[in-house]
Amino acid sequence: MKAAASTLTSMRFPMIVIGMATVTLLSAGCSSAESGQGGAADGAVKALPVAITGPQPDVHMRGGDALRVRPLPEVGAPFVQKVEHALREDALNTAKVVGETSAKCPDGVMQKAGAVSQCVVTYSGAEIPYEVKISDSYKAGSSIISYTKEPKQGLLVGKLVYQMINENYGSESGRSDASKLACDELPAAKTIDFGADTGFKCQYWGQHANKGKPGFTTLQIKIGGKGYAYSFEEIK
Repeated sequence: MKAAASTLTSMRFPMIVIGMATVTLLSAGCSSAESGQGGAADGAVKALPVAITGPQPDVHMRGGDALRVRPLPEVGAPFVQKVEHALREDALNTAKVVGETSAKCPDGVMQKAGAVSQCVVTYSGAEIPYEVKISDSYKAGSSIISYTKEPKQGLLVGKLVYQMINENYGSESGRSDASKLACDELPAAKTIDFGADTGFKCQYWGQHANKGKPGFTTLQIKIGGKGYAYSFEEIK
């Protein structure tokens, strides 16, 4: 998983570096998805219930302030509180959609070289387990504490899938045959193992999908092998 970085500084408190296998520095103190039914000729694939008619306005593909958690922890806040705040923002930046978040590291975060702590982030009702690991190079009393934060499951976000289907197969794709898109009704958020089939499907309209005739091609939605990207694999 690629690293992301940010920095906060103070004059009196040490700074902390976090990662996911992400690295960060902290001071140590209306939708275009519509329900609908589609008919089909004999032998053709029927349309799935949610029609995707364009970009999803609630999806923030480039991040931004909408995906920040406010207020920020106080400069002198406990280390674990700052870690939990960073985990909440990590989940939001993964989901790309604003949602209710919380985070808890029930046994705290041990500040010791190589120490591993377990945390859980809740995003729109879905619980994402995280592992937080202090850098092996950390020395007690150091002004810089480096650590990684790594999710242990993938996150399926319905609106993000709708957006990505539109970007890859619909009006945003530039495809000459782009016309109709449809998906299952997807959950707002659900945790699923990395590399697993989500059990949900989407479709795009093609000129030769139904035995050489126009029709829908169906795609299964899978969580990436390590990370939150989705893959769309054609069902033969």
